[in-house]
Amino acid sequence: MSDDIQNNHIKPDTSSALVPNDTPTSTVFKSNSHWAVIGIFLLLLLASIAYARSFLVPVALGVLLALVFSPVRRFLERRKLPPAVSALIIVGGLITLMGLGISSLADPVQSWIKEAPTIGFKLEQKLRGANESAKAIIDAGKQIDQLASVENEAEQVQKVSAREPGVLVKLATSVPEILAQVVFTLVLLFFLLASGDMFYEKLVHIMPTFKDKRNAIRISYDIERKLSNYLFTITLINAALGIAIGVSMWLLGMPNPILFGVLAFAFNFVPYLGAIVGVAIAALVGLLTFDHTGAALLPALAYLTLTIIEGQLATPYFVGRRLEMNPVVIFLSVALWAWLWSIVGMLVAVPLLVAVRTFCEHIPRLQAFGTFLSARGSENVTSENADTET
Repeated sequence: MSDDIQNNHIKPDTSSALVPNDTPTSTVFKSNSHWAVIGIFLLLLLASIAYARSFLVPVALGVLLALVFSPVRRFLERRKLPPAVSALIIVGGLITLMGLGISSLADPVQSWIKEAPTIGFKLEQKLRGANESAKAIIDAGKQIDQLASVENEAEQVQKVSAREPGVLVKLATSVPEILAQVVFTLVLLFFLLASGDMFYEKLVHIMPTFKDKRNAIRISYDIERKLSNYLFTITLINAALGIAIGVSMWLLGMPNPILFGVLAFAFNFVPYLGAIVGVAIAALVGLLTFDHTGAALLPALAYLTLTIIEGQLATPYFVGRRLEMNPVVIFLSVALWAWLWSIVGMLVAVPLLVAVRTFCEHIPRLQAFGTFLSARGSENVTSENADTET
């Protein structure tokens, strides 16, 4: 009997000793599976965003334009104009500006397209010294090609015959799709502006408690206010930069200075990469226009100087610390959205970062992530804003 009692004591002790050893293993397994599910969800989300770009691109542009012009709509509503009339005025003004811009830029663009076949020859004449230094390498490559067999030559003929269409052909075939997306964006913008504050009313209606209603409205209005202020301010700054670059190109004797101003206005919506592309185009056109190397590089230098002044002085002063973002995060975001949505993705990358950062400022668990997205020196501003709200 003593043996049975001893055995009864041993069994409970053994089973109780196994319990704490099994608990950490199950917890680690659940944690790993949780992060695996999040990773799979993010990959599927990116794939869906890239796959549905034809639909999501005009939707994103329509929403951003609605946020930009929401202060204008409210201003017109305070003047006793119905939301539908205000939306019609705003969309009509955009269509008029787009028509004027296209008509004014039609002649310069056509002249550049006509001169496209001769641009390569002109660049070769300008850069003849560099071509002569690389002539030995080219001759060596030709000798290697001559040693190829007849079979390789047949394959080369097949490759040449299967060459993809040129850039102009691709651009011409994509014009109907671009026009359809522009029309879709303008129609969506009209409906968003004509609906007024309907979405805010729906948001208040579906929230369960008064605290949730207040927080939802506060977050929505804060995102709208910061996005509209940011986009409206950046648009004005880019317009001033375009005018300054257009005037400088005219003073330097560059052809089509208006086109340079419009390109500078559009390129500057893309941080960093837009300025680099603009400087490269100015240098290329300068080499084609002027004979002397110094005079040819002056337009690129002027373009670079004006963009540096805008990026280091004008934008930080007018945008303010509360909307400045981490430059590394901006660069990675622009690269990611360019990979997903091409040119439009580069345009919407920074506004999306501003919206995400504003949302994180209102959620206590996400404030650390919002601080990571902000620029250096803006942490105190974010924390003070959170303390004021609490």
